[in-house]
Amino acid sequence: MLKRFWLLLAQAVTVGAGLMIAFTAFGPERQTVFRGPVVVREEALTAPVPSAPGTESYREAVVKATPSVVNIYTAKTVRSPLSDDPLFRFFYGEQQPEQATSLGSGVIISEQGYILTNNHVVAEAHEIAVVTGGGAVAPAKIVGTDPETDLAVLKVNASRLRPITFGKSDALQVGDIVLAIGNPFGVGQTVTQGIVSATGRNRLGINTFENFIQTDAAINPGNSGGALIDTRGNLVGINTAIFSQSGGSQGIGFAIPVSLARQVFDQIIQKGRVDRGWLGVSARDVAETGARGALIMGVQRGGPAERAGIRAGDIIVAVDGKPISDTGALINETAALAPGTRGAFSVLRDGKPLSIPVEVGRRPPPARTGQAVPR
Repeated sequence: MLKRFWLLLAQAVTVGAGLMIAFTAFGPERQTVFRGPVVVREEALTAPVPSAPGTESYREAVVKATPSVVNIYTAKTVRSPLSDDPLFRFFYGEQQPEQATSLGSGVIISEQGYILTNNHVVAEAHEIAVVTGGGAVAPAKIVGTDPETDLAVLKVNASRLRPITFGKSDALQVGDIVLAIGNPFGVGQTVTQGIVSATGRNRLGINTFENFIQTDAAINPGNSGGALIDTRGNLVGINTAIFSQSGGSQGIGFAIPVSLARQVFDQIIQKGRVDRGWLGVSARDVAETGARGALIMGVQRGGPAERAGIRAGDIIVAVDGKPISDTGALINETAALAPGTRGAFSVLRDGKPLSIPVEVGRRPPPARTGQAVPR
């Protein structure tokens, strides 16, 4: 029931009548926003503030970053798939839709009120509320989403927002210490500590485009969309999913690198969507042991590849000089090209190397929203 949603918010932030005000006059429509430059904070190349002698603490990083991490509460209407079945209605009558509530986390990106979170946190929600660390509640609207990376941008009208500082996820290495900030299980803002256990994780079946930071910092339900920070308090990732057989954290969590999240954020703010390059082929990995590349199995009629002369049986081994190890790399490198621009596709045809210029098209939107493990 929707009443449970209000109760959950009231318990979490001890706000009484203010919740009713926060949820008025907003719905599922996307907010019209200014498509101009958004000021974000970049990491300053300064030494971290040392801890007190004889102690080892990350409190300076936590104090810096936690005001930028918010709790997100959503409500959506859920209808039974049998509701439209005449036989079901005959026996059980007209079923009323139920209200489902869920929670997640988000990161304040700019003082203009833009918040970055996971798409699965806000997907299909008809009401979204953001609760800051200080307990202030504000309704939020969706600016844009990118289901293929499981990212979404929200907008709130609030004052005194404290945006996070962007770090450099490309510089992360296995063994680096990281901290995860979010709202696990709705208990309130929580910080967990761990290390980077892997980078560049893909082929997990979570998103279309995967380049995850893997960490053993505890990530649990409600952490989705929260911040993964370095020991200087700078954002290096957006916490997204865990590998779990029990539903709880088992030391394998995944975060979207801030380098990828920043690209998605910038496109959504500027255009309201994310545009990616598209080739128009079906492919599979090269089967030969030790061989690298993507074997073209089919070419879409009238698509960019066919127009450029790429054929079934070709093996694509590089795009603009970047090696293609498998089909995943082909998708990623093609998507990185702006629609309408030309890329140099290095091809092996009957064992002979060719360079084929291709003007890539715009990648069609996914047929369905990707399903990530909701954390």
